[in-house]
Amino acid sequence: MAGGNERSMKALKEVWRRAENSLCADCGKPDPDWASSTLGVFICLSCSGIHRNIPSISKVKSLKMDHWDDAQVQFLAKHGNAVTKATYEAHIPIYYYQPTYNDCQVLREQWIRAKYERKEFTEPGKQLPYSDGVKEGILWKRGRDNGQFLPRKFLLSEREGCLKYFTKQDAKEPKINVKIDVINATFQPVKIGNPNGLQITYLKDNKTRNIFVYHESGKEVVDWFNAIRSVQFHYLKVAFPIASDNEIKNRLTRNFLKEGYMEKTGPKQREAFKKRWFTLDHRRLMYFKDPLDAFAKGEVFVGSRENGYSVQKGLPSGTQGNFSWLYGLTIVTPDREYLFTCETETDQLDWIAAFTSVINQAMTPQEYAIEAYFKFKS
Repeated sequence: MAGGNERSMKALKEVWRRAENSLCADCGKPDPDWASSTLGVFICLSCSGIHRNIPSISKVKSLKMDHWDDAQVQFLAKHGNAVTKATYEAHIPIYYYQPTYNDCQVLREQWIRAKYERKEFTEPGKQLPYSDGVKEGILWKRGRDNGQFLPRKFLLSEREGCLKYFTKQDAKEPKINVKIDVINATFQPVKIGNPNGLQITYLKDNKTRNIFVYHESGKEVVDWFNAIRSVQFHYLKVAFPIASDNEIKNRLTRNFLKEGYMEKTGPKQREAFKKRWFTLDHRRLMYFKDPLDAFAKGEVFVGSRENGYSVQKGLPSGTQGNFSWLYGLTIVTPDREYLFTCETETDQLDWIAAFTSVINQAMTPQEYAIEAYFKFKS
């Protein structure tokens, strides 16, 4: 008996050590130490918790702490991540967002349910709730002035190339009508205070506007997210016919590089530093009085190093403004220096790393046009 158990453990470790099983099958996290005995995939602890919520599909066990019998080990050896992915991820639309371990719970859960429970990607050309080119429904939207979430009708149309929302169900005219190519969408459960919270941003007169929404159903809000990506993808395919699918995919919705509080001072650098919420959306650094403000109080363009932009640790000597946070950093642009302070050294280093990643990238022709607008505006 002991020998059989020893043999099973040895066989289990051999399967576990395969290169294909070195990352979680669902989120890509390294060194997964759980597995599904019914699906044959190796997964991380976090994803195993989601699998536990669909027991009719997946039975999960720890690879370190639980007993695996010979039949279960043989099943894992026959399947594994590569074989199972070939079945359940055979026909994922190019625009569908595949979350990683850094993404929020609702994205990861709906990705797992889409694969194994709803089997959305097993057949070619399958009709999906986010692939029709049109989506209409109710989302709970945060009011700009009163902060209350109220139901609003939203309409997404590939034919019209826009997203609209209406303040009333029977309203003839939308409150907003936004072109699909200026929209971004990113999940913000912590900021919005709802596990299904979605932030939709768009450009109006080259300024960023925020809309905060959620839906009680995790599936519905993730369907909206992927419907936006689907419409954007097909719109950009027409707009840029020679671009590859992967090039277009990289231009769809994006997560913010970094968000958080810093203190800032004014252009004269003698004013008191004020605490503001900052969002770095690639080359746009926006600051808000409150994280849920609809409009930014100001925006700073962050260009490339070859065009005279840099980030420096600390503040210039002789800085006169009063500040309560001690960990400073300076953004240097061709026109002026922007001074900020952070609450902790970790925050300071994280912000410097985020700015450096942007500054080290060459600018595109579109970004030169944005830079010119910022200079004209100032």
